[in-house]
Amino acid sequence: MELSLNGKTALVTGGSRGIGRFIAVTLADLGADVTITYVSSADAANEVKAEIESKGRRAKAIQADAVSYEKAERVISEITADWEKLDILVNNAGITRDNLILRMNEEQWDEVIDTNLKSVFNYSKAAAKPMMRNRGGSIINISSVVGLSGNAGQSNYAASKAGIIGFTKSYAKELASRSIRANVVAPGYITTEMTGELDDNILEGIKEETPLGRPGEAEEVAHTVAFLASDLSSYITGEIIRVDGGLAM
Repeated sequence: MELSLNGKTALVTGGSRGIGRFIAVTLADLGADVTITYVSSADAANEVKAEIESKGRRAKAIQADAVSYEKAERVISEITADWEKLDILVNNAGITRDNLILRMNEEQWDEVIDTNLKSVFNYSKAAAKPMMRNRGGSIINISSVVGLSGNAGQSNYAASKAGIIGFTKSYAKELASRSIRANVVAPGYITTEMTGELDDNILEGIKEETPLGRPGEAEEVAHTVAFLASDLSSYITGEIIRVDGGLAM
C-alpha cells in the first residue's frame, strides 16, 4: 500500500506559513483537498491556496481566529457544506510569548493557552460530528518537545503543548469506537521563520544538544503528519511521535 490521500479532505489551522504551510502543501501533493485557516496573513494564505490549486486539488483559505469556537464551527460547516465531509484535521495554530515566569504577565499566559490549547478543543469538538457521520477521521495535533521536557522562559508554551498531549489521549479514547483517530506530532527545533530569529549562539547550542546534530526541516514534520493522516496508520491512535532528531530522548 502506498501513502496516498486521494479522495480525502483536510483542514490545517494556521496553514499560511511555517510548518502549517508545508503540511498543507504536502497533503495536497498526496491527493487531498485542503482548507487552511489564518488570522492576518491574507496574502500568504492566498499563496498557499494557489499552490494547492496548482496541483489540481481544491483549496480554501478562510480567515478565522482559532481561539473562537463559533468560528471553528463556521469553518467546518463551510467545508462540509461544499466538500460533503472532513477526513483530516491538523491542529497547527500556535504562538509563543516567551518570558521568565516572574516577568510573565497574565495576558502573555492567557494568549498562549487560548491560541495553542483552546484552539485544539475548538476544532476537535467541531470536527467530531462530521467525522462521526463519515464513520472515520484522523486528527493530528501539533505539540512540541517542550511539552514533554519543559523549557526555561516558556512555561506558558510548555503548559499549552503538554495540555495538547493530555487532550489528544483523552479524545482518542472517547472516539476510537467511531473509527476516529487522534495523534500528536511533537517537533523539536525546526527551521522556520520563528527559529530564524534565534541568535547564532543559541542555534549552535541546539545543534550540540540534538543527537542528529542539526535543526529539523518543516518538510520532515509534514511527512510525519501525512503518514498519520493516511490509511497506513490506521491502527495508530493516542500516540506521540517526536520529530526532534533525538533531542528529547
